[in-house]
Amino acid sequence: MSRQSIASVAAILGILSLAACSKSQPPAPASGSAGDTVAATQAPAAAANAAVDDAQAKEMFKARCAPCHGEQGRGDGPASAALNPKPRNYHDKTWQSKVTDDDIKKTITYGGAAVGKSPIMPSSPDLESKPEVIDGLVHLVRAFGKS
Repeated sequence: MSRQSIASVAAILGILSLAACSKSQPPAPASGSAGDTVAATQAPAAAANAAVDDAQAKEMFKARCAPCHGEQGRGDGPASAALNPKPRNYHDKTWQSKVTDDDIKKTITYGGAAVGKSPIMPSSPDLESKPEVIDGLVHLVRAFGKS
């Protein structure tokens, strides 16, 4: 890899490490006293929280993943030209059938080197405290495999 390519990758990784989702989670819904009331209020709240989590995951993917993996998850992001090996194409059905959700979560959280892949893929240890965002990212990766 040339010095220019290394500098490009270093710059990209620097940008990616600075990108973070700064939106805060909405407060958890209050519990009622009757079982039916609790269930009735938790269902819409759970759906609203899931929508927020999916929105945060999409924002996180765009900021941290898309520069390398591409907006559509095909491994063709603007930074991919300077990378060797190339980023994963999430539309690869063979890979999708072999990888577990836990494998994807570990890769997102700990980076490529932690799972025997490219050390160029940075880790996101800040997401350990946001399992709902990691779940949303896994959902996005899986959705790419269905299209």
